[in-house]
Amino acid sequence: MASVPPVETLHPVQDPATRPDGSWLSKLGPGLITGAADDDPSGIATYSQAGAQFGFNMLWTVLLALPLMVGIQMVSARIGRVTGHGLATNIRRHFPGWMLYSTVALLLIANTINIAADIAAMGEAMSLLTGGPAHMYALAFGLVSLSLQVFIPYRRYVRLLKWLTLALLSYVATAFVVHIPWPQVVSRSLMPEWSWSAAYITTAVAVFGTTISPYLFFWQASQEVEDQLADPAMQPLLKAPGQAPAHLRRIRIDTLVGMGFSNLVAFFIILTTAVTLNVHGITNISTSADAAIALRPVAGDFAFALFCAGIIGTGMLAIPVLAGSSAYAMAGAFKWKNSLERAPLKAKQFYSIIALSTLGGMLLGYVGIDPIKALYWSAVINGVISVPVMAVMMLMAGRRDIMGRFVVGPRLKALGWLATLFMFAGVAAMFFLMWQGRG
Repeated sequence: MASVPPVETLHPVQDPATRPDGSWLSKLGPGLITGAADDDPSGIATYSQAGAQFGFNMLWTVLLALPLMVGIQMVSARIGRVTGHGLATNIRRHFPGWMLYSTVALLLIANTINIAADIAAMGEAMSLLTGGPAHMYALAFGLVSLSLQVFIPYRRYVRLLKWLTLALLSYVATAFVVHIPWPQVVSRSLMPEWSWSAAYITTAVAVFGTTISPYLFFWQASQEVEDQLADPAMQPLLKAPGQAPAHLRRIRIDTLVGMGFSNLVAFFIILTTAVTLNVHGITNISTSADAAIALRPVAGDFAFALFCAGIIGTGMLAIPVLAGSSAYAMAGAFKWKNSLERAPLKAKQFYSIIALSTLGGMLLGYVGIDPIKALYWSAVINGVISVPVMAVMMLMAGRRDIMGRFVVGPRLKALGWLATLFMFAGVAAMFFLMWQGRG
C-alpha cells in the first residue's frame, strides 16, 4: 500500500514570514519592541549618569553588552516560539515550584517599582516641557497606558508600540545638536581609561543590569507566543517544524535589529551626556529629568526638548512591557488564560495584573517614594532574579525534552552562558560593594 504523504504536503501552509506581501518592517516585532523598551526612563537615568560621571570611558559597556543581550534574548524568543508557551509556563512544567513562585513574585515587585519610577519621570518631563503639575501628568500617562493595553486588540497595539520606538531616535538626534570629537569617542570606546573605584564598578554594573533585565526575557518569549496565536497559519515549531527555517531566521533578524537599536540609543545617551554634562563638570545625575535639566544650559533648548520628548515616548513604550511581563509571568505560573488579543472579560486575572502593576506604580508615586531609592532597589531585585532566570533559560534551551530538535546550537549556547556568567559576576560585584558599604 502506498504511503500517505503528511498533511503539510497535501495542504501546504505558506509561512506568514515569507508571504510576498509581508514587508521587512512587518517581520520586526517582539525583538524590536523588547529592545526599545529597554531604554525606558529608568535606563535613560542610568546611561545619563554613566556619561556625566565618566564621559567616554563608559561607552565600552554598551558595546560589550550588545552581543550578550542578543544572545540571551534570542534564547528567550526561541523558547517561546518553539514551545508555544512563555517562560513562566515552561518553568512551571520543568522546574521546582519554589523557583517559579519566588521568581514571579520578585519580578512583580521589581516591575511595579520600575513602573513607578518611569511614570514619575514622564510626569516630570512633561512638566519641564509645558509647565503644570508633574503628578497630574504622571496620573494621565498611567491611565492612558493602562487603557491602551486593556482596550486595544493585540495586533493594533503592536503596531502602535512599533511607532513608539521612533521616540528613541530623539536621543540620536540630540547627539548631533552638539559637537562630538569622533576620533576621541572611537578611541575611548575601544580603549577606555579603566578605574577600579567603587563608583566606576557600580556604574558599569548598573549599565549591564539595566541592559539585561528579567522582564525583557518574559516579555519577548510571550510576544512570540502572541504572534503565533494571532495567526491561524502559525503553530509552535514543535508541532510545525516546517515553519522553523523562516521563523528562526525572523527571530534572529528581529532580535539583532531590536537589541542593536536599543544599544545604539544607549550609546548615544552616554555620548550626549559625556560631551555636554561631563565636559562642563556636571557629574551628579539622579533621574532622567535631572539629565534634561542639566542639558539645557550647555546644549540648548532644542536638545533639551528632544531629551524630554524621548523620556515621554520611551515611558509609553516601557510601561506596557513592564506590566505585561508581570501579567504573563503570573498567568503562566497559575495557569490563567492570557493574551492581549483576548477581551478583558475572557482573561480577567491576566488583565487584573496589568491593572494592578500600573495602578500600583502610579500609587507609589503619590505616597512620596524616593525615585532614586526605588530605582536602586529595583536594580537589586532584578539582579537577584536575572542570574537564576538566565541559567534556567539556558538549561531549557539545551534540553531535547523541551525544545525537541530545536535545542540551541553551540555558538548561541556559548553566548547565552557567557551572558549568564557575566551577569553573575556583575551581581556578585554589586553585592560585594553593598557589603563594603560603598554601593
